[in-house]
Amino acid sequence: MIEVNEAYNALTDSGIDLFTGVPDSLLKNFCAYITDKAQTNHIIAANEGNAVGIAAGHYLATGKPALVYMQNSGLGNAINPLLSLADEKVYSIPMVLMIGWRGEPGVHDEPQHIKQGEVTLTLLDAMQIPYIILTDVSQISQQVALAMQRKAPVALVIRKGTFGSYKLKSIRQNDNPLSREDAMKLVVNHLQADDVIVSTTGKLSRELFEYRETRKEGHGHDFLTVGSMGHSSSIALGIALEKKDRRVFCFDGDGAFIMHTGALGIVASMKPRNYYHILFNNNAHESVGGQPTIGYELDATGLAKASGYNHVLRAATAEEMVSALQQLEHLEGPVLLELRVKIDSRDDLGRPTTTPIENKEAFMEFLNEKGERRHKPITQHPSIEDCCNHGRGHGYPFRQHDRGTAQRFYRGWRQVDGGAFHRDAYRLRHRTDCHRYGLYARSL
Repeated sequence: MIEVNEAYNALTDSGIDLFTGVPDSLLKNFCAYITDKAQTNHIIAANEGNAVGIAAGHYLATGKPALVYMQNSGLGNAINPLLSLADEKVYSIPMVLMIGWRGEPGVHDEPQHIKQGEVTLTLLDAMQIPYIILTDVSQISQQVALAMQRKAPVALVIRKGTFGSYKLKSIRQNDNPLSREDAMKLVVNHLQADDVIVSTTGKLSRELFEYRETRKEGHGHDFLTVGSMGHSSSIALGIALEKKDRRVFCFDGDGAFIMHTGALGIVASMKPRNYYHILFNNNAHESVGGQPTIGYELDATGLAKASGYNHVLRAATAEEMVSALQQLEHLEGPVLLELRVKIDSRDDLGRPTTTPIENKEAFMEFLNEKGERRHKPITQHPSIEDCCNHGRGHGYPFRQHDRGTAQRFYRGWRQVDGGAFHRDAYRLRHRTDCHRYGLYARSL
């Protein structure tokens, strides 16, 4: 095991004076240390390709190599600038890549990392980037020297457990009252029966999966983007353009949103009326160690509006979120709703128990259900108590002293379809008092 301060000192002693990249869970101890130690010589990039560009610019200006850190899944973002910019057959720019080896063969990992882990070393071989699997701190200076000798990129491949423990000291905090999970539950509670969700990589998808389990619901409504960070908004766009009768919600995180912001303009240009972009912004890479993002420095709503989104909203408190979600009922997409949340997650947060293939198949089956399967009317007239119990059974916190709300909910029901009672009355697509008062009751 290598202590993070020893690795940092070996790099700086060898001439590395700039650190840039995208945080990774395997590298979180090292990333935490340079976040605390490097200060102005550390840039958390939007994506790995940007980091290679920053390193190239630094070398052109100073003649010194930089360290570019990333998870191996980020190699895909970095391949183009590595081969068409830094390679010795183009501009011949030295830099040191530090690559976290998720999905290493023989080491248990999540499905999205398996293929990437299998081909990581093969990819480096194919790009003719010399690499070592780091086991001793003395290897670091040797690789830096090799980069300068070749005037080209070299790599340090990092296995799980390579670095010793280090806890981030300069922890970014905010005073937002709700956690990401609390905000996610509010959004899900306001969705309609045939709405679909495309959820970004990281803890948000894990929290969504567990909430469906808690509610004893299936997972067919949700596509969990367990990998491909930054692409959920584009996946959601592809669905929205083909399923115009469905409202499509993209659950995004600030790190993923920043990684490929160009997608905003493409979404806006296609004008999907059924597209709702929900950004859960905690201003941090919370899923991989809590390193900061530029989530609050970047005006996400202003950027979406300038890109051509029809409407943009921002909320931070539960009351503001409920109000914004009610407004969504009347807004035509594309819409961006930014929910500012605190940096927080449960220690006991689990992972999806279904495979990606099972998730895909359930999601596609749900997407292709006919309308009559999604809405099965029940003609029996419900009582006020039935409305109250129905709401409570689906998560609405109706209490005995909420009967006034239940009565309004009941009266609203009578306006729908001439008296037909839907199985999912609280999620009716009709914008009537039945739906609105049901949503209000949920917020009590």
